[in-house]
Amino acid sequence: MPPLSSNDNRGLPSPWDWRPSGPSRLQRPVGLLQLQGPDSLRFLHGQTSQDLQLARPGQWLGTCCISPTARLRALAEVLVVEGGAWLVISEGDATAVHQALDRVLFPADNVRLGTLLPGLWIEPLDTPGAGGTPGGQWQALEGGPGWRLGSSVVLPAGAPLPPELADLRPLEPDETERWRLSQGRPAAPGEINADTNPFELGLAPRVSLGKGCYVGQETLAKLATYDGVKQQLRRWHTPATAAGATALLAPGSTLRNPQDERAGTITSSLELANGQGWIGLALVRRLALEATQLLAGAGAETIELRISTPPCFLPPPIGAGGGS
Repeated sequence: MPPLSSNDNRGLPSPWDWRPSGPSRLQRPVGLLQLQGPDSLRFLHGQTSQDLQLARPGQWLGTCCISPTARLRALAEVLVVEGGAWLVISEGDATAVHQALDRVLFPADNVRLGTLLPGLWIEPLDTPGAGGTPGGQWQALEGGPGWRLGSSVVLPAGAPLPPELADLRPLEPDETERWRLSQGRPAAPGEINADTNPFELGLAPRVSLGKGCYVGQETLAKLATYDGVKQQLRRWHTPATAAGATALLAPGSTLRNPQDERAGTITSSLELANGQGWIGLALVRRLALEATQLLAGAGAETIELRISTPPCFLPPPIGAGGGS
């Protein structure tokens, strides 16, 4: 059997040049969790990766919910308000985050943890800079509940969309996934799980290494100090369309370099319509971070993948994971 793709992919259009047709919006479910009380920011400061101790009302800061060993549980946005904060759990298991916070909340903490509420994140895709690093100032939504976070809007479930967003076409599920993969946005369970840390997924701006003690701080500090990030997120694509591609490109499949060394693991994959091949994300080991081509499968059943760094990926701190 011949290889499922050839070496020469020149002349084929890049799948990363794709954009949704017409003015459109991305929307995805989020969890909304209110914390009230004077110790709210101190509590979140100790339980997430961002420096929140000195944050002021009106600020919006992206953070990571992590385990004591710095494994990633979820991504969240902290919206600081008078006397507390809203936690917008934007990726990952919101229920598990709520339960984890509730378990470590002591009676002496002057914090009231609200009920987890469903919400919706809406993002216009015709806005320059969409998908950039989270953070800045939030604004209350005019005429109803919700917040503006840059060009995006976060609403409680059931709240009406602002007219300028309601007029945009919502992406279909495959379009939503294609946009996520092209940008390199990690999601559960492929990228956000008990085996990954924020630096591997390009989330360094969500981590403060100088804020003092917090859950997972020791592990993240060691990763930065001792060159400990062993793999990084990359995106891949291939024009292969053979039936065998479905199994060879499934999440969990091993990648190799041309020297037949183990080079990484596929974390997400999507078959494109009309025989355009496949795209996805992978965690690539340090030895292959500069590679532009890796291989899935073995022997005659080999698929060649073109590797690139996604636009949303930001490198680990200097000295970590191949940065030296």
